Amino acid sequence: MKSIILREIKTFFGSIIGYLVIAIFLIINGLLLWVFDSPFNIINTGFADLSPFFELSGYVFIFLIPAITMRSFSDEKRLGTLELLLTKPISVLQIVLGKFLGSFLLVVLAILPTIMYVFVLQTYSLPQNSLDLGSVLGSYFGMLFLIASYTSIGIFTSTLSENQIVAFIISVILCFFFYYGFEALANILGNFKQQIAAFGMENHFISMSRGVLDSRDILYFVSLTAIFLSATVYQLKKEQF
Repeated sequence: MKSIILREIKTFFGSIIGYLVIAIFLIINGLLLWVFDSPFNIINTGFADLSPFFELSGYVFIFLIPAITMRSFSDEKRLGTLELLLTKPISVLQIVLGKFLGSFLLVVLAILPTIMYVFVLQTYSLPQNSLDLGSVLGSYFGMLFLIASYTSIGIFTSTLSENQIVAFIISVILCFFFYYGFEALANILGNFKQQIAAFGMENHFISMSRGVLDSRDILYFVSLTAIFLSATVYQLKKEQF
């Protein structure tokens, strides 16, 4: 499984596309958070608060993570190496987990430079050192669960087509639906609003992005990730027959 993880990372950074995807992510975040007059602009809030960054990430990841995961199994299908991969002396679950962890680590690498936001606010905010580091740490922890859920969706959709663009589009649609779709349905239907919204990622992630770590939110993301990874295993086992 370790070799699959390393292979995923090496393949991603083996072309200019890998660096481009991460660069675009960091540029979009930087412009919306610090330059453009957007609802997420941290300077406009007048507070040493990173919550706009965590709220924005829920939407930016909808495009970033599918761009990273779209090649996972689509490329294997297109190149005809999926059959060879499935014959290796490791289980289908190990293959899926290897692909998943490889993509997950890539996204984590992409967000590492955002730690400088913490340094900037902690150093230059007035009064100095007014940033709640405990809340920020909890928010980053919550972000990891969101990344895991998006990544599992992206890995699953990459098994549905050998065309990377098709896999990317399906993944974006599913990620958007699970993040905002239930919230939209709740607003439209009105009745049982809280119950319907609870099925969506946004409801749980916003709570975690404020540094509130509730076991119900963690269980939600773990369950969603497990469901899509199980669906991926099932889809690949179908390929063997």
